Amino acid sequence: MQDVAPDTAGDGGGSTRAPRKHRVLRWSAATLTVLILAVAGTGYLYYRHLNANIEQDDLNLGDNKVAGPTPNAAGQTPLNILVIGSDARDSKENQELGGARETFGSTPLADVQMLLHLSADRSNLSVVSMPRDTLVKIPKCTDPDDGKVYAASEGRVMTNQSLGHGGPGCTVATWQELTGIRIDHFMMVDFSGVVSMADAIGGVPVCVDANIHSRDSQGHGSGLKLEKGTHPVKGVQALQWLRTRYGFEDGSDLARAKAQHMYMNSMVRELRENATLSSPNKLRKLAEQATRAITVDSGLGTVKKLYDLSNELRKVEPSRITMTTMPNRYVGARVEPTEDAEQLFRLVREDIALDGKDAKKATAQKTAEASATPAAAEDKDEIGVLVQNGTRTDTLAAASGRASTVAGLLVEKGYTKASSDRSASLSEAKTLVRYPSAELESDALAVAKSLGIPTSSVKKSTDVSGVTLVVGADWREGTAYKAAKQDDTTPKTAEALNGADESACMHVNPGFTW
Repeated sequence: MQDVAPDTAGDGGGSTRAPRKHRVLRWSAATLTVLILAVAGTGYLYYRHLNANIEQDDLNLGDNKVAGPTPNAAGQTPLNILVIGSDARDSKENQELGGARETFGSTPLADVQMLLHLSADRSNLSVVSMPRDTLVKIPKCTDPDDGKVYAASEGRVMTNQSLGHGGPGCTVATWQELTGIRIDHFMMVDFSGVVSMADAIGGVPVCVDANIHSRDSQGHGSGLKLEKGTHPVKGVQALQWLRTRYGFEDGSDLARAKAQHMYMNSMVRELRENATLSSPNKLRKLAEQATRAITVDSGLGTVKKLYDLSNELRKVEPSRITMTTMPNRYVGARVEPTEDAEQLFRLVREDIALDGKDAKKATAQKTAEASATPAAAEDKDEIGVLVQNGTRTDTLAAASGRASTVAGLLVEKGYTKASSDRSASLSEAKTLVRYPSAELESDALAVAKSLGIPTSSVKKSTDVSGVTLVVGADWREGTAYKAAKQDDTTPKTAEALNGADESACMHVNPGFTW
């Protein structure tokens, strides 16, 4: 569902500000950059001269910061990398690949956004793609080059506009505001240099369950033409596969994203298993194109830093790679995250593998978090807490006196500034602790811990001015909160695809077969 507006000829369409032709090239190139460097580790010294190719930009242009995750028992923390595909048309090469002349020099859009989450123990990799038409609130961002301040968006706008608010650091800030996930690094790629990278791969096996020709009577489609079965694609044909929407399943961008995920998983397997890719000349060409195609934050700004990252990524087997798309629903011609999206974000925040294979580790991590002492715990009498009654449901009136009761519990536990808000009658299914800024996050966590409320129920919110506890419908009586058992499975709506699934095959729409 990345593209929700009707296409024009050649699989274009979508946002009126920028044609989408070849948008997937930036997506695959950015991911390929990481993968190439991951398999080229033994040739590190040979690539030192590539440092000059790498462009750098600031990591986070927003004011708000997200606290880092709690280390696991071994002292390890997860690594989150935001991959951004820019539609910039500020060079002749980008213009030729990207679209019409009238778009030259226009404000670039972050048309491809995907989060790579490498687990703390480096056993698994989770990928979350966000549709570019997702409606979000873009926070205030300051351009590091000229100091220009971009005010926070009034209401929700398309997430791809964040790149035009000072650079990739504003896209990072937007992701952090929406997901609560701290971003450690970003990698951004534009059109230039991507086509030659696609050729250099040497062929990636893809599968279709029927003959396909992506072209209709009005000229819509990528032009992809394949016979039923599995075939290696490269060059133009590989690009056609990545662009194809007309002919796959229902013709939506959800189907196109699925095809892209299949391609990327297959490419990972090829890079790891195909011996010809160990050729120094082939790897040198790949690395040249990769480093010229990207902009990164300073934390990844040298070949050595990219090499160190590659060593971490190489620890993950394809069978532990899970690719997903953020669950979403239509809002007019755009989309917004669903409750399942928040579930997906929580799994990433808590470093729970999306393939469901590390339940023991996840439990151990939660135990470690529960035993951790928040920084603000010793200053309980300085923490102001407003308690609201949110026990009203569609069928039940609010339980009387719940805000006062819970506020009293907090006072007994040392939070002497806790008070009840008797004017509010809210409706929340679960008990929540909300806080407005990163500075109050540790206070909110301390309050939650004191009552046995899980950290997943501690949320950042601009709707509150201080630490606010909303007593939900799951705590209508009693003085002890009993959190419901959490569902740590990946939502089906995320369309998860395992990296080792060689049986994956795209379903061809009968209207595009031959």
